[in-house]
Amino acid sequence: MRVVIYTLGCKLNQCESEAIAAAFQEEGFSVVPPHEVADLYIINTCTVTSKAEQKARRMIRKFAQQGGEPTLLITGCYAQLEAEALQEIAPRVVVISLDDKPSLLALPPYLAASHIGQIDLYEALKEFAASDKGSLNTPFDYEATSFTYHSRAFLKIQDGCDNSCGYCRVSIARGEARSLESQEVVRRTLELEAQGFHEIVLTGVNISAYQDGEVDLSNLLKGLLKATGSDTRIRLSSLEPDRLNDRLIEVCGNPKIQSHFHLPLQSGSETVLKRVNRYYSLDEVEALIAKLRQVKEDPFIAADVITGLPGEDEAEFERSLQFYKRNEFSQFHVFPFSPRPQTLLYEAKDRVSEGVRDGRAKLVRDLSQVQYRRYKSRQIGRSLEAIVEQKQGKQWFGLTGNYLKVPLTGLAPAVKRGDLVQVTLEVAPNSDILTGKGIVTN
Repeated sequence: MRVVIYTLGCKLNQCESEAIAAAFQEEGFSVVPPHEVADLYIINTCTVTSKAEQKARRMIRKFAQQGGEPTLLITGCYAQLEAEALQEIAPRVVVISLDDKPSLLALPPYLAASHIGQIDLYEALKEFAASDKGSLNTPFDYEATSFTYHSRAFLKIQDGCDNSCGYCRVSIARGEARSLESQEVVRRTLELEAQGFHEIVLTGVNISAYQDGEVDLSNLLKGLLKATGSDTRIRLSSLEPDRLNDRLIEVCGNPKIQSHFHLPLQSGSETVLKRVNRYYSLDEVEALIAKLRQVKEDPFIAADVITGLPGEDEAEFERSLQFYKRNEFSQFHVFPFSPRPQTLLYEAKDRVSEGVRDGRAKLVRDLSQVQYRRYKSRQIGRSLEAIVEQKQGKQWFGLTGNYLKVPLTGLAPAVKRGDLVQVTLEVAPNSDILTGKGIVTN
């Protein structure tokens, strides 16, 4: 049986999809790319924006029209909140909610034991969805030790969120914050290290809120740094500004933690932030960003930004732009405000017009391009580590510790996917493309 796993959204979804893919492969099923024809299409959905939901619906319709009688299994945050609507989009659709999502790891052995070639796949999935799925019912049952889509390992350490941000539907879908036991995090990290992974990305809905008894994220990182070898690198997926503190920043100065930080800032105006239930001082954020630059040499600092949040006026937006420029963020992920059902701002009266909202999004995206180019230009001549990620034709590409994707040259013939290499960043002749030239160090 051939299986396509199509993932929308965050690194947490990517991590969970990798675990599902590994479970199918262990039972002898073929996991194939989305452009190939399959018997089963699994769509791991996202609900963070209306565009993400639109794309999920579009992909459901597209996969449903593939040859034969394909069966579709829909899961993820969108499936948790809109199961009935998704069920009606196409025939032969089965929806598995987030509450039951961990049970998907039991699906491949279930199908294998059911002699799937002799029964209808759609009927088998419906029986599975209605069955008692046993003990596989916690968000941390996902534990991938092999990764189909990435050269780096993803480790889920946290799920859910206790914040009540006025625009966010993910916390409604994912539920309250909970964390994987710290000793289990260490065990899984060491297992991934033993599998040969040189970089482990810690993921969750809000990893900044990690808490296992007295162990918070900074203490967890200290334990991981002590337990892992000198060739293992740790990358943090996203850090909430209100949880960024001196203790965490100090730990991030360790060279084994990658020089890449992503802040879901959302706005550079405190009045806008307060209206959407985000309470932190931008002066404090600015000071913390400066401290990150003290413990890391020119780190890559990215930010999420939502433009056109209800009530945002020109003066507030201009203050945001000045904040973004002053703090020299390396890149922005820009989201025009999308009113999400069940959230505080869904029926907000003081909506910003779509034209103004989108115009502001363009301005921030334009600024992102400018600041990203500046950041890259500052890296020319630096000697950095990179993870070898993929090969296109004869050309290897890698990801540096500070999150620059570059073509790699001058590598040893024996280089392979996942190797840790030392490179010098150069500009390719007759272009502005940044390349990494180096040799394998491991």
